[in-house]
Parts: sequence; structure tokens; C-alpha cells
Amino acid sequence: MSDISSFAKTIKGDVVTPGDADYANSIARWAKNAERNAKVVVHVKDSEDVVKSIAYAKENKLPIAIRGGGHNAAGASSVEGGLVIDLKRHINHVRIDAEKKLGYVGGGAIWAQVDQEAIKYGLATVGGTVNHTGVGGLTLGGGYGWLSGRHGLTIDNLKQATIVTANGSILTASDTENSDLFWAIRGGGSNFGVATELVYQLHPQRKTVFAGSAVYTPDKVEKLIELTKKWLDNVGEDEGMIQAVAAAPDGRPVFLIIFFYNGSEEEGRAHYKEFFDVGPVVDNVREIPYEQLNSLQNPQTGHGRCYYLKGVSQASPNYKATMELVQKVAEIAKGGVFKPAILHEYFSLGKANSVPVSATAFRRQVSSNILTNVAWEEGVNKTAEAQEIAKELVGIVLRGQGNSLDDAEKSGYTNYGHDDIDIPSASIASPTGDHGAKRADLAYASNYPKLQQIKKVYDPENVFNRWYPITPA
Repeated sequence: MSDISSFAKTIKGDVVTPGDADYANSIARWAKNAERNAKVVVHVKDSEDVVKSIAYAKENKLPIAIRGGGHNAAGASSVEGGLVIDLKRHINHVRIDAEKKLGYVGGGAIWAQVDQEAIKYGLATVGGTVNHTGVGGLTLGGGYGWLSGRHGLTIDNLKQATIVTANGSILTASDTENSDLFWAIRGGGSNFGVATELVYQLHPQRKTVFAGSAVYTPDKVEKLIELTKKWLDNVGEDEGMIQAVAAAPDGRPVFLIIFFYNGSEEEGRAHYKEFFDVGPVVDNVREIPYEQLNSLQNPQTGHGRCYYLKGVSQASPNYKATMELVQKVAEIAKGGVFKPAILHEYFSLGKANSVPVSATAFRRQVSSNILTNVAWEEGVNKTAEAQEIAKELVGIVLRGQGNSLDDAEKSGYTNYGHDDIDIPSASIASPTGDHGAKRADLAYASNYPKLQQIKKVYDPENVFNRWYPITPA
């Protein structure tokens, strides 16, 4: 490897290697099992630092990972024996242009920063429902959020991005500049380069919203599912809910609903009256400052645990499958090692699906997202076990759907995928082999051939390959 110290002198940011005091902190990730022992971590300060880091990695044949928020549980932001381009430490600015309603956001920022800064001006955009998620990963992977009913996906609110490509070019991608690249990054993830800045359309947003969680006992589930089906038939753009099957600390099963209404408490309570009439055992739903909305799930998604995520879709709420999940989750939780939760996300997809599938790289769908999240405290080597648990839970969901989903929908929302990178399981082939190709095919569906063409233009050597890798055409 060519001299690291002379490379470090060319970098404005910080270069960290295994012997340094800052190394453990530099490779730490949201999910403990997503951490890998990098050879070099470069905490870049600007796009020029990124250019130099890419050149150094290519010259020394080091695989590259890009770290924004570091929230990918499958290890997309980490790389064993490679070079990490870390945006989080220095490229994390958020600047609001209130007049033009635009937010200029560094690729290493997290959603909490965007929510807090924009709402000062009575503005917001579609961000992640866990606010310590990085803006870059969520955006380039599509981006659903509480405001999707009104404003569509996060990528539908992306106006421009600065991308450093594999050959060291610093490009502006928008509808008018490098529009092919702009098309590709809206759903194509980190396959095309390093996003050092993202520019979002902001929208007027009231300063408070009605939101929070209500906990129900399993005997109420049948009535709640019945109400959910009726509610979903007419779901409006200013509402949404996440229904979670989980277990209490003592292993007892619980059914939890996080309600959202973009209005006052009075309006929200009236709107969800039938759900509250069912009688939750805990009701923490109230009018809260908007910037707290995306923090509601933070207590369940703390840093430093191990996580395994798997997405799947659901055409319609299903009581039988939900009760089977309630029993299975309690059974697993009682084992004392894994804490599984299945989150059913419900909001209007009308706005997101008013954009044609061919308009961006993202695979749009009419079915709702479900996230299976298996968490545990100790032992990164338990990932393969967690994978089996997630597979079993997803199997229950799919049986309840009959033949209503296609293969792509069964594979779930790409930002919830985990079967892609470095899982120590003999059943999984290399991401660059047939398994990887099949996954990319499902991830991008009809948009995959066009993505392969664009990949050939911007990254023919497949330098960026840590997230649903796209084979250049």
C-alpha cells in the first residue's frame, strides 16, 4: 500500500487507521453487527477530499464504502480491509433558504438536523421516521416518511445533488444537469458515487402535530384490523399510522399503534375516535412539536445493538397473519436473546404513485411496507440466526397475502433489505454473483436495464458496490 502518511497530508479532514485512538469510534455503526475492520477511514471535509480518497483507494486496490449516517444494518457503510469515505463528521451542514423553500444538506447529516432546522421557518420535507437515520442513504434509496401522504417520497422532493463519481468528477445532478445521473440516484442508492450535498424542496408545515403511540392487548387486534381496513380505504394525505407487533420487556405480546395526524389534538382524536374507543392500555398520543415526530421510534432503535432488517409488502391488513405474528414474536422474545418487532406502515401512497415508475430509478408499488426488525444485545455472529427468524416472520406475512404480491413486492422496500452484504451464511452467494444479480433485479424491477446502462457510464469498474450492486451493462 502506498504511503498513508503522504496521502493523509493531502486531505483536509482526518485520516484514521487501526493504530489510532479514534479508530474504534470511526468504525462504530448504528448496528453493531454492521461494523467492519476498515484499513483506512477518511473523515472527508469536502468533495476534493472525496476525489483524493477514491483515487487512493483505486491505486491501492482497496474496496470503498461510503458512510453517511451509518444506519444500514447490513454493513453497506462499512468495509473489511477497505477504505471508508466518512461524511458524517464534517459534511453535515443544513442550510435553509426560506424564501425559495430549499434545504441544502450535507451528505453526512441526519434527519433530526433537517427537521429541527427547517421547522424554525415553518417548513419541512419528507424525512425518515427514525430521525437518527442519515439523509443520504434514506434519500438515495427512495425515502418514505410521515409526510409521504402529502408530499410523496423523499426523492420526489430532491431537487439537486452534488455527486463525486468513480473517475473523480464532481458533478451536479438535477433535471437540467446530468439528468441521467439524477434519474439513477433517485432510487439507485450509493451505486453511482458519493453524494456530498443534497438539495430538498421544503413545504409549509404547521409547528405541532398529533402523534404518539397507543398500546393494545392482543384481544383487541381483530377489531383494530377491521377498523384499519375501513380507514385505509379512505386514508387522507395528512394522516398515517405504524402498527407494530412486539413484545413487552417481560415477553408478553403487545400490539402498538403510532398514530399521526397533521393537525391539532382535537382534530386527531376526532379523526381516530373509533381506534381510541377500542380502549388502549397505554395512550401516549398527544399534540407534539413537529420536530419530535420522527423521534417517536428512537427508544426502540438505539445505537450499539445488533439489528437484522428485512422488508416485505402487504396488499391489505390481515387478522389471521397478525395474530400468528403476535404469538411467534412472544415465543421468540421469551427465548431471552432476540427482540423481534414487525412494523406495518400505513399512509396514503397516492402522491408517491402519481409519479410514473419510469420517472425515477425507484421501484414504486401500491402495497404498504412492512419492516421486520430483529434486535439483540450481544454477539455479532448471531446475524445468521436473526436472518432465519426474520425469514420465518416474513413467511407468515406472505402466507396471509396469498397471491396478491409479485416477487419484487415480496422482496420489500430496498432501504429495509439486509440479505445483501457480508452475512456469514453459506446459503448466501456473493453479492456480485447470481444472488446479487437476482436481488438487483427485484430491487429495481423494470428500471434495472436502464440503471445498468447509466452504471456503465459513471462507474464501469463497479467501484461503488455496497448496496444492491448494479452490474454495468
